[in-house]
Amino acid sequence: MNMQPANNIFVASLLVALTACASGAGHAQPAKTPTPPAPQNVGGGSVVPVRATQLPASAQQGALVIGNTHMAATVEYAGKTLRVSPSGRFVFAIGRDATGAATVKVKQPGTGIIEHRIMVTPRDWPIEKIDGVPPATVNPPPEIAARIAREQSSVAAVRTRDDPREDFAQAFIWPVQGRISGRFGNQRVYNGTPKSPHSGMDIAAANGTPVKAPAAGIVTFASPSLYLTGGTVVIDHGAGVSSNFLHLSRIDVKVGDRVEQGQVFAAVGATGRATGPHLHWGMNWFDVRIDPLLVLELAK
Repeated sequence: MNMQPANNIFVASLLVALTACASGAGHAQPAKTPTPPAPQNVGGGSVVPVRATQLPASAQQGALVIGNTHMAATVEYAGKTLRVSPSGRFVFAIGRDATGAATVKVKQPGTGIIEHRIMVTPRDWPIEKIDGVPPATVNPPPEIAARIAREQSSVAAVRTRDDPREDFAQAFIWPVQGRISGRFGNQRVYNGTPKSPHSGMDIAAANGTPVKAPAAGIVTFASPSLYLTGGTVVIDHGAGVSSNFLHLSRIDVKVGDRVEQGQVFAAVGATGRATGPHLHWGMNWFDVRIDPLLVLELAK
């Protein structure tokens, strides 16, 4: 099935922009897709056309990758069968610590499996020191640690959702405007204690600043008072891609609501473990963390 021309143009722009470095480096050349075999006869002599699979030649650690292939193809990545849309679009993510090459296996109707290798571009991960955090939030007592585990498990559970929606294919916009005060992937040291890498992007903004949906989606989690993250909202963009927004002072939506791109759904705050008002915007492809800044680069 042929895609509409507008979709072709949009997907092509996504694939070229994906390889742009957040520091402003030039674009990588498109991948050299292996030449597919000729159309084959299947099911009583009918001919199944083969469609070239589109993927970038390289992608950075923490990148969201959007590809395109035959609508009836089977696509596998990292041991997972990916959802392929009626337009042939599919999506996955490159982990923060991924190295070497990411292999995507594509089997179109009437063909064998073709492997596509995407070279993973490494990034520099600085160490970020944050002092002044309440000691109990850095090394919480057992009862608080148990609460944190329960809450984080609840958030992780909604990230298993795999809807057929393609809201992730929109050109994402900034949820708030402001200085980037914390970058994805940086190693964080709280009060001298090393912790996990930063899972998203912090944007400095005044308390009460309206927060807009960077892309459309369904609200799958909303709570005003998690211990670590305070006011927390998760918006699912389809096919395992989701955004999470933390430390909110106000939440205007509930689970099950659909939000459109640009819709105000919350307000910036300093709830949970926060030293000042800001918006933490994180993204995931299932349990793989994504750098929102690289997703914003796709819109350029």
